[in-house]
Parts: sequence; structure tokens; C-alpha cells
Amino acid sequence: MVTERFIELVIGRLVTDEDFRRAFREDPRAALDGLPQRGVPLTESERVALLSTDLALWERVAEQVDPRLQRASLTA
Repeated sequence: MVTERFIELVIGRLVTDEDFRRAFREDPRAALDGLPQRGVPLTESERVALLSTDLALWERVAEQVDPRLQRASLTA
């Protein structure tokens, strides 16, 4: 299902892309609002589910991912 692939992409970015994770932490709605322009449309229920997930989860999971799979921020 296409929508499942989009969720996989968003979750993948949340755990491997430091800049996206920071943007999501600072303003989750705005971070999700920018996804359709990048070819990642989400349904309203998917958005609600992502917004309802504990923000700390993404940090905890990211800490467990091997750094070689992480996209480090170029801005600190």
C-alpha cells in the first residue's frame, strides 16, 4: 500500500535524519506540512497518529541506530 510506504519514509527520517527530527520536535505540524511538497503525502489519520506519538520515542530510537546509518546535522 502506498500510504504504508509514506509512513515508513517518515519514521525512517525521524530516526535517521537529525535535522528532520529537530524540526519535528520544534514544530511537528510544520514538519509534516512540508512533506507533500517532497512527494510524501499523508492522510489526516496518519498525521494525527504521528502527532500523537511521544516525541521522545524518536530520540530514543535514534540513539539506538548505528551512527553510520544516521544523517548528521550540518548545523549545530
